[in-house]
Amino acid sequence: MDNRLLGIAKKAGLLEIGDESVGHAARVRKAKVILSASDASDGSKRRARGYAEQYGAIHLVLPSSKEELSAIIGRGSPGMLAILDTGIASKYVALLAQEDNAQYGEAAGLLAEKAERMRGRRAEARAHLRNKRTGKRRTI
Repeated sequence: MDNRLLGIAKKAGLLEIGDESVGHAARVRKAKVILSASDASDGSKRRARGYAEQYGAIHLVLPSSKEELSAIIGRGSPGMLAILDTGIASKYVALLAQEDNAQYGEAAGLLAEKAERMRGRRAEARAHLRNKRTGKRRTI
């Protein structure tokens, strides 16, 4: 699995690492996807699932171990991660779905829809701003 997107998300400040940071991101509803390492403890996976269910995120168990995630992210053995950007989360889960569609396909579809809605809202906001700047002016 190519996990470079996690490194990019970390450098962009769009990745929360660890139980407390992920919990805070979920509570303020910034977490789009909460990821657990495959060898994380049952309690950690249960907390991640709880955060996701309670605060409207998606929880996935990664095929990567804590050691693999640690090598990618550069922090010691993270059991739980949260991606804060819909676009990056959508792309990352789509890559996971390419490897195992049965496990990650549904989540990839949901995130693709969310990302498309987000892009549409941004395009509408840009069009509105452009129209506001250069639109017709009223004459009296």
